[in-house]
Amino acid sequence: VQLVESGGGLVQAGGSLRLSCAASGSRFKISPMGWYRQAPGKRRELVATITSGGNTNYADSVKGRFTISRDNAKNTVYLQMNSLKPEDTAVYYCNLFFVTHYWGQGTQVTVSS
Repeated sequence: VQLVESGGGLVQAGGSLRLSCAASGSRFKISPMGWYRQAPGKRRELVATITSGGNTNYADSVKGRFTISRDNAKNTVYLQMNSLKPEDTAVYYCNLFFVTHYWGQGTQVTVSS
């Protein structure tokens, strides 16, 4: 399994970004997917998850602002991030769980105040 994230960048507070994660292999369609993030000096934390059936779960800090979705035909999971805050600044990682966890290389999101 390979996961490749894209869509990070620099944005002002209040702005939006959409992250994408393209997965290789046939396991994508049956696997839960998630987005995690890690800010400097902090532990990696869960942002959002989505099951193969489309059920979603969000960290309290992003509820109402972020939306996770998936396109099984494209083997891709997305994270739409709106109303971004400086505290959202972090490296964002895509995750796939199938027996074990698989991680992408990460994409930097920087929100300026």
